[in-house]
Amino acid sequence: MLICPACREENPPKFRLCGYCGAALGGAALAPAPLPVHEVRKTVTIVFSDLKDSTALGERIDTEALHEVKERYFSTMAAEIVRHGGKVEKYIGDAIMAVFGLPKAHEDDALRAVRAAHGMRVALEKLNEGLRRRYGVALANRTGINTGEVVANDDPTADQKLATGDAVNVAARLEQAAPVDQIYLGETTWRLVRDAVEVEAVEPLALKGKSERVAAYRLVSANGLDGNVRRVDTPLTGRDEELATLAQAWDEVITGRVVRLVTVIGDAGMGKSRLIHEVVRRYGASANVLRGRCLPYGDGITFWPLVEMASAHISADESPEQAQARLLELTGDADVAARLASAIGLSSVAYPLHELNWAARRFLQSLAAHQPVIAVIDDIHWAEQAFLELLEHVLDEARDSPILLLASARHELIEEHPNWPDKPNATRLVLRPLTAAAAEAVVSHLLGPASLPASVVERIVAAAEGNPLYVEQMLAMLVDSRALQHDDEATGLAGMAGLAGEAGDEIVVPPTIRALLEARLDRLGREERATVEPAAVVGLEFPQPAVESLAPAVLRPAVPKHLASLSHKHFIKPARSSDADASFRFHHHLVRDTVYNGLLKRARATLHIEFVRWQDRINAETERGLELEEILGYHLEQAHRYLSELGPLDEQGVAIGADAARRLSGAGKRAFARGDMHAAANLHRRAVALLDESDPERLALLPELGEILMELGDFAEARTVLAQAQAAAERATNRRIAASAQLLRMRVRLYSAEPGDWSDETLRIADSAIPLFESEGAHSELARAWRLIGLVHGSAARYGQSTYAVSRSMVHARLAGDERLISRNAMGLSISTLLGPTPVLEAIARCERMIADGLSDRQAQSKIICCLAQLHAMNADFDQARALCRRGRGLLRELGQGVSAASTGIDLLAVELLAGDLAAAEREVLPDFEFLTRAGETYFLSTIAAMLSRVVRDQGRDDDALNYSKIAEGATAADDVESQALWRSVRAPIIARAGDLTEAESLARSAVGLSQKTDSPQLQADTLSELAAVQILTGRRDEARHAINAAIALCQAKGDVVSAARLTDWAAKVG
Repeated sequence: MLICPACREENPPKFRLCGYCGAALGGAALAPAPLPVHEVRKTVTIVFSDLKDSTALGERIDTEALHEVKERYFSTMAAEIVRHGGKVEKYIGDAIMAVFGLPKAHEDDALRAVRAAHGMRVALEKLNEGLRRRYGVALANRTGINTGEVVANDDPTADQKLATGDAVNVAARLEQAAPVDQIYLGETTWRLVRDAVEVEAVEPLALKGKSERVAAYRLVSANGLDGNVRRVDTPLTGRDEELATLAQAWDEVITGRVVRLVTVIGDAGMGKSRLIHEVVRRYGASANVLRGRCLPYGDGITFWPLVEMASAHISADESPEQAQARLLELTGDADVAARLASAIGLSSVAYPLHELNWAARRFLQSLAAHQPVIAVIDDIHWAEQAFLELLEHVLDEARDSPILLLASARHELIEEHPNWPDKPNATRLVLRPLTAAAAEAVVSHLLGPASLPASVVERIVAAAEGNPLYVEQMLAMLVDSRALQHDDEATGLAGMAGLAGEAGDEIVVPPTIRALLEARLDRLGREERATVEPAAVVGLEFPQPAVESLAPAVLRPAVPKHLASLSHKHFIKPARSSDADASFRFHHHLVRDTVYNGLLKRARATLHIEFVRWQDRINAETERGLELEEILGYHLEQAHRYLSELGPLDEQGVAIGADAARRLSGAGKRAFARGDMHAAANLHRRAVALLDESDPERLALLPELGEILMELGDFAEARTVLAQAQAAAERATNRRIAASAQLLRMRVRLYSAEPGDWSDETLRIADSAIPLFESEGAHSELARAWRLIGLVHGSAARYGQSTYAVSRSMVHARLAGDERLISRNAMGLSISTLLGPTPVLEAIARCERMIADGLSDRQAQSKIICCLAQLHAMNADFDQARALCRRGRGLLRELGQGVSAASTGIDLLAVELLAGDLAAAEREVLPDFEFLTRAGETYFLSTIAAMLSRVVRDQGRDDDALNYSKIAEGATAADDVESQALWRSVRAPIIARAGDLTEAESLARSAVGLSQKTDSPQLQADTLSELAAVQILTGRRDEARHAINAAIALCQAKGDVVSAARLTDWAAKVG
């Protein structure tokens, strides 16, 4: 090949003049070693036209005359095809098959094909006039046009062999269905040309080989200039109103030291990024600008924006330890640094989701303490639910922190989350299409000192339909085609050529972005295309070394040069990176998608695999592979998908799927450990789908997926998955997994309130499974089995038995290294220890040991602290009790745990019912009560309402107390033994004082009966003392004294010295 010294395009060795620019090639240098030709997927438009009744014609005229007639017909039809830029692919009998889009694509190939077919029809009418005069005959044909993908090689000078396929077959079938002298368009073709043609829709056609009917349109005329496309919403320049809104938000951030969220919403190419760039340009100099993006890899890269934001402060060559030290330096808080490191993959320690949200907020606040922060988060329509909750957490909980959260999203975000972001300190900016004047201003800005004829500008603006990406890409294509010339000594475009007269008429405004970008892509040199293709496989943003590794060997030394050229042509642009190596980003998602979709599926699969192997080598050197595990799993998942679509998998294909499943499930386990159930479910589903039904790894993953689905509350799917797991385990005679699935199935029954004898059946199954698990040392399964037993007893308020079971679960959870289950067990153990028969001093020691042992879940830690507060209050250490209660409640509020924080009102009320400051307790807990009421929460509300009833009753306000008890009654579930007993016992003395002694005693005795079914000393003592109060009002003091003495004995056994002393004094007064 010869390289043109003027335009640098490749030419065949025999050329003397450049086929692109006409320059002499005498001094041209020989090209380096040629790239091997490889095949690509290309979108083309097929024209299939068949001459009708030629056999009958042969009976009417001489054979030689028939030959002449056909020659004139075929040459006339071919001339129209070639005139419009098409290529006659082949003649099949009396049919002509032509293709538009080979060897190079044009943005208007579909429109050219339709115009050619229309021209063929007009030309045939003229031809028939001559045929009638000369031969006394007239010809008729019918035509089908369809747009779709074919396989072609990437060398435009090579002889193309068009592969047959669906696109070709549908074109042929449309031709067969068309009436004589009519043209039928397929659905895709019509969508590409609909504003340039007049058509009539026909009844959907039943075509041979197609399972469903195919839409078709009869072409009436094709007189329009531009194919145009479906309407595109939302642009950039001319955004004065939007910029004013953002300026106001920034002013509020600065003057009020507050957090504001602005979500910029619009379709692809509508100018979201450009608008955000302008905001950063205006205010970034006085702010700490952070950037992160949400990835479209299936749901799972939950905290990737946080990774990118934190990575801006961390060098890529730092070890994980050095990176964590840097985070500590940035935040000044070891807890924040540890949790942030976990979120971004620098640490394998798992923390629950709310801990990570807290750490992310504190990270932003620590930066904002020194300088206002602008945090840009791109593409949150791809964000996991957990990351959206993180943003809301920052928005709700950050105080005295000037932070502007600036997010971009497509309309899919609002479709999935219609109320986003429903908060007073958040704004939604929906971008509308640019006006014609604004789009013309974009053209003028991009041209710089150059200019275009008004007619060309009008065509660009019409094609853009208010979308600035259309404008930018159209101008870039004019530059690529050398219709516009760059001024080497200026930053703008210096001039234009080839846009006047006939040449200018040939530049058709592209009807869709895809057609535009495919046309631009085909204008690249083969080396540039071979460079950008592996980049598209890596992703929207990619490092230069990855492309150098994945590119063909002969091309690797020239990769930097070709990347620079691609950047110059606006396919890619340099990306900011903390790495020493250069990174680039595609100009737009659609640019990347167009390049990617042009690759053959087998080539995509190969490049996905090669990228993973390259990244694995890099990760082995940096020891930072954990943070990329999910991304690499995605790449292998895509490779497996494409290989599967191409035919039955060989051993390598199966191995690729297994590797992908291993990585995805590993990321899923970490998501589960931190409480990110949506991501965990997504990752586990994908991992399971990659494995054959007989694969042991799939069998092991099914119970995990079932447990995750149960945690999400998707009980129907959890039942299905666990049933599959149990059936598969039984077929494989894997008793361990079968038993595990069965136990998890019982938990689903508990949480979904299925009918039946749940408790006894659960205990039977657990008792049978535990010896099996013990024999195999299955500590994870043992921990879950014992926890389930604890749930059985805890739901019946048998706290002693529950404490024993949960303690056993804790032992096995520690042996299994399950931090999440350790925290869950610790929280449950503290509650059972508090409410059960464990003596106060022993219970205090247990809770303190649990805290001292360290818990990754600070929500669990907070709950234990609140339990400890109640225990200290029972031991008459009121100052310590109040301090602990404030600490636990404050920590939960700091973490943004709304319901959990409000639930600690129970602990505060319990402390003050012992300590005596009832008015203060009422004042502080009332906001918790109101919060739970607004939230529609009932589990904790029922207990708080019953306890508030007692607090206000003991302050002499029986009417208010009665109202609270009615609220408690309405909120209490039928099987909530504690709350059922509480509202009855607290109401009984109220209605007794109102005169209804019979109903009062009935309620009081009902409460005692309920409490006797439990082993909770406090509940039993409380119900007995309330019964005694009713009995005193009825004059039965001996019975009352007996009830009080029984309550005293219970409190003494528990070690509740305050209640025991108070009841003893009361007993003395009763006499």
